[in-house]
Amino acid sequence: MGIFSGNPKEQPMHYGEVFGVWSYLLTAKGSVAGFQTFYNHAGDDDLRKMLVEAVQRVQDEIVQIEDLLKVNGVGLPPAPPERPHAHTEDIPVGARFADQEISASLAGKISAGLVACSTIMGQSVREDIAMMFGQFHMQKATFAGKLLRMNKEKGWLVLPPLHNYKAEEK
Repeated sequence: MGIFSGNPKEQPMHYGEVFGVWSYLLTAKGSVAGFQTFYNHAGDDDLRKMLVEAVQRVQDEIVQIEDLLKVNGVGLPPAPPERPHAHTEDIPVGARFADQEISASLAGKISAGLVACSTIMGQSVREDIAMMFGQFHMQKATFAGKLLRMNKEKGWLVLPPLHNYKAEEK
């Protein structure tokens, strides 16, 4: 059958897979630092819990992706340093991110992660890579649902204009 038959883990990655996975890893490492910074600014306990969960999920993804790239001889991207813990009260109000801003940014990052996972799944030839990113996608979608629910409950969800058009009856 050719080079892409048999155990997918023994197949080479193509350049698109390498670039997509490597770029995803670079972004994931940056997200950890960003979420840790947001944690320092967040005042709401539920939001802080969501940020802790987001960091843990991304760190789990990082471990799996680094293993994949190492086995395939691909160098790893750099990671920013972990952020130190700070007390929210020590950050002046005018310099602090508001909880609504943090939550909206987190939602945007999760949304972008869903698109990135879908892109990598779509370009993958290796089933193991497609399945890995399918798993990440499902976990992100579940997390996004929890975040949406929290945003609604807190009143932080900013709705676009609602369209209530009804055709005139003749």
